[in-house]
Amino acid sequence: MAVYAVGDLQGCLEPLQCLLEHVHFEPGKDQLWLVGDLVNRGPQSLETLRFLYNMRESLVCVLGNHDLHLLASARKIERLKRNDTLREILEAPDAGQLLVWLRQQKLMHYDAERNIAMVHAGIPPQWTLKKALKLAGEVETVLHDDLLYEPFLEGMYGNEPAKWDNDLHGVTRLRVITNYFTRMRFCTPEGKLDLKGKEGADTAMPGYAPWFSHKERKTREQKIIFGHWAALEGRCDEPGVFALDTGCVWGGAMTLLNVDTLERYHCDCDGKGLANATPVKEPSSPIPAARP
Repeated sequence: MAVYAVGDLQGCLEPLQCLLEHVHFEPGKDQLWLVGDLVNRGPQSLETLRFLYNMRESLVCVLGNHDLHLLASARKIERLKRNDTLREILEAPDAGQLLVWLRQQKLMHYDAERNIAMVHAGIPPQWTLKKALKLAGEVETVLHDDLLYEPFLEGMYGNEPAKWDNDLHGVTRLRVITNYFTRMRFCTPEGKLDLKGKEGADTAMPGYAPWFSHKERKTREQKIIFGHWAALEGRCDEPGVFALDTGCVWGGAMTLLNVDTLERYHCDCDGKGLANATPVKEPSSPIPAARP
């Protein structure tokens, strides 16, 4: 069995299909990990969701901010934005089936055998792996609970509080957890978030840095796969941290990572979510040794 992880799809189905064909991906035999943001901004959000649903037994998926935005829009908690490409999903005859499946997905995945975690945006430096999994589970439980689901979505939006506190409770607690897993880029060593900065790793405000770069980070023993941050262009100098969002929907590329060999495959996109080149294989980088 081969295991692959792919960066943010955002409704760009053709590049995904091109990559899977290139590596001879076999549903039922191989496994595909998705870093979230399956839909939105690209031209085929509905088709992408249907494609994934039809091969759901071969997927491991974590939710991104665009996926949560879709769920909130479906409950009319949040209005669609001008550049959203979600209406076709909301109006589709199979919308209910697709959204129920999406709602069941994780906020964080951890493969103990490979000692590798997958999240959409990141894991804040002050959380251990065990704590991150526990807190992700709190949000996942609420997403699956019919009574708590809508109150969570209603309170999900907002940038405050900007820092985790163990005494947080209710929707406020869930909002901070969700912001770390689905929106984080820059933070302080203590985990205070800057949710406005969206550019490259060298554009942090004083006192802030990319979440993965803090020496105090408690997950430095684990390999981590993440997406969300297209401005990184897939570059991350931190050993064992793999950035997979290479901006396909913005005219960049879609990136597929072989989780075991660390070989990468790139498929260029045309800015309209369509593949316009044969996938290119990038040599694998060495698997980093555990830190002393």
